Amino acid sequence: MTLVRRTVALLALFSGVLFGAQVPAPVAGSVFEDTNGNGRRDAGERGIAGVAVSNQREVVKTGTDGAYRLASAGYGIVFVSIPDGYRSVGPFWLPVSGSSSSGPVDFALTVNRAPTEFTFIHASDTHVSKQSLQRLQQFRQIAETRRPDFVLVSGDLVRDALRVPEDEARGYYDLYLDEIQRFPMPVWSVPGNHENFGIERHLSLVSPKHPLYAKGMYRQRLGPNYYSFTYGGVHFVGLDSVDIADLWYYGHVDDTQLAWLRADLENLQTGTPVVTFNHIPFVSALDMIGGYRDADAAPTLITLGDRTVFRHVVSNFKDVLAVLQQRDWPLALGGHFHTRESIRYESAVHTRFHQAAAVVGPTENVVPAISGVTLYRVKNRVIDDGEFIPLR
Repeated sequence: MTLVRRTVALLALFSGVLFGAQVPAPVAGSVFEDTNGNGRRDAGERGIAGVAVSNQREVVKTGTDGAYRLASAGYGIVFVSIPDGYRSVGPFWLPVSGSSSSGPVDFALTVNRAPTEFTFIHASDTHVSKQSLQRLQQFRQIAETRRPDFVLVSGDLVRDALRVPEDEARGYYDLYLDEIQRFPMPVWSVPGNHENFGIERHLSLVSPKHPLYAKGMYRQRLGPNYYSFTYGGVHFVGLDSVDIADLWYYGHVDDTQLAWLRADLENLQTGTPVVTFNHIPFVSALDMIGGYRDADAAPTLITLGDRTVFRHVVSNFKDVLAVLQQRDWPLALGGHFHTRESIRYESAVHTRFHQAAAVVGPTENVVPAISGVTLYRVKNRVIDDGEFIPLR
């Protein structure tokens, strides 16, 4: 059973949790080695020390007995940053109420080989709907053939949750979740702009008081919108690079997430390579290639107070760079532009910025782009430039 399938199976159990609400009660539990794989801590199963656990605001490490304690439930989700040499038994995240009567929130891990060589696929912009489902199924066929260790999908997972009523948005999420649980390897997703439920209120007619408004629907269905895990000596960080200003989305990593990122990276050993993956890219030339737009549904610029910024790249990249530039950061993965792009600068930061093509189909732009995904090979923590695999 895949990680996503186990996550989906628990949704009904925790459907009463109010996602997105800030709740003050502490959350405590443990991370333990599940030797028999039943998801429960049985007699003799040891706690695992030094594992990062987070509520998307705090990051704490488990003690020698595997126990942890967070001051609050944060956004209503607690997750474990799966360490190298382990895999999760059940979901890596759990919804929490933060009620003082809540029991312990435990995470079961089992020992997993920490490989010196592995592969992963980066994909983006699946935009799944009934009409486009076969494109995601073609992607799954590629994954079944190439057998990467895991898959990263960097946003715009669903056709649209921005501008539609709840039932329609839920239907798209259902399609995405149902399909990715069929992948024979873990699928790690992060949100794009299209996952932000109802924010274009003049079209969706959704109230901002709706409990699933904006980030709420994503958190309910897919868990934390930013998180991390380590595999094969490489630390992977999924970020949410889409922020909201009233009716509109734009590229931005907010202060809470930046503080979380700084705390997450502090747990790494010196020299551990970091790979980030998010939807709206940190840097890109593709907005320039597409041309300036000021009259369509997603114009090039957005004005925030007295400041005007580019909307389709991360507008505070300098702040993100301040956190990441002291790390070995060989690869930053993005999406959004539906075009495979590779940028490298001769600078103090030796980072490759790679944008993925769109799974949903080819793109007619100034430079027409074909649909596809990228397979990366990693050997002794060195990541290659990727093999582009087209979807026909």
